[in-house]
Amino acid sequence: MSSTSPEQAAATPPVWRTGAEQPWDPEDLAMAQGRDPTPENIARARAELERDGAAAIERTVP
Repeated sequence: MSSTSPEQAAATPPVWRTGAEQPWDPEDLAMAQGRDPTPENIARARAELERDGAAAIERTVP
């Protein structure tokens, strides 16, 4: 049984865990996007990570 009242639960925002909370290598991002880890795909993923940071991961692994 929860000791949190309905009022407290409604006032407390949920805590969401996302895939961007951990470090990602360009190889990991390329594979998560369904691409083979070729030099070209790794370079594309590296550029996305440098440009967009966590947003690049969030688009792929929400």
